Amino acid sequence: MAQFHPIPLQGAYVITMPAFYDDRGSFIKTFHDCMFKEHGVNFTLKESYFSLSKKDVIRGMHFQLPPHHHAKVVFCPQGAILDVIVDLRSKSPTYGQYYAQELSAENHKAYYIPAGFAHGFKALTDDAITYYLVSSEYHKDSDTGILYNSFGFDWGVEEPVISARDLSFSTLGEFRGDF
Repeated sequence: MAQFHPIPLQGAYVITMPAFYDDRGSFIKTFHDCMFKEHGVNFTLKESYFSLSKKDVIRGMHFQLPPHHHAKVVFCPQGAILDVIVDLRSKSPTYGQYYAQELSAENHKAYYIPAGFAHGFKALTDDAITYYLVSSEYHKDSDTGILYNSFGFDWGVEEPVISARDLSFSTLGEFRGDF
């Protein structure tokens, strides 16, 4: 059975996914609707994708604006990442706060990230796979982000590899959206 661990950001969880091991390797259950509902999480899967990243790549901080905003379940089935979320919901008691968690193939942890959060990560290993289960489909005009270094988090890397698009985002302080 999956273990849902509430984190200090309202509505978000770190999930320890059930893992089964034998002489063939491992089997990890990444999503089971009933186990989410048992914890008050109604998540409808609309899209799924993954990224492959080299060590010290930072991707983020991404989200989609309403009405195309979405919740995510994120996990790392290969390698390891430092996964970071920021609460962008202006009426939330945890608005502007962040939380970081290592997700890896070894620890088989995942995030449940509610709608209204920015999400990003730093690859801790080469060939790290970050897998996303998403509650809405991609909508180009709603897809945006905030600058990765604008909310006080220390990424612990001097020369991160970051896309030009991710470097073009406005800061958290400049962000004027609402969820």
